[in-house]
Amino acid sequence: MGLKRAAALKWDREKDEAPRLIAAGKGAMAERILSLAEEAGLPVREDPLLSAALEEVETGQEIPEELYRMAAEIYLFLMELESGER
Repeated sequence: MGLKRAAALKWDREKDEAPRLIAAGKGAMAERILSLAEEAGLPVREDPLLSAALEEVETGQEIPEELYRMAAEIYLFLMELESGER
């Protein structure tokens, strides 16, 4: 199955033009990110392609434009969760 990867994004629409990478890691760090998300009651979605692409982004930076579409799918997923559609 390979090494587990995880990343966390945050988007403050009033300050940021795009979501920011706030955490990313592999292996034990990925497990910690997922554990913290679970403890905080945050939804988690598996997206190996996006997680791998985010490895190239420096923590604290806005994601690059070429990842907007992938990130938009995550935010659509979150909106559907909030509305009860999932």
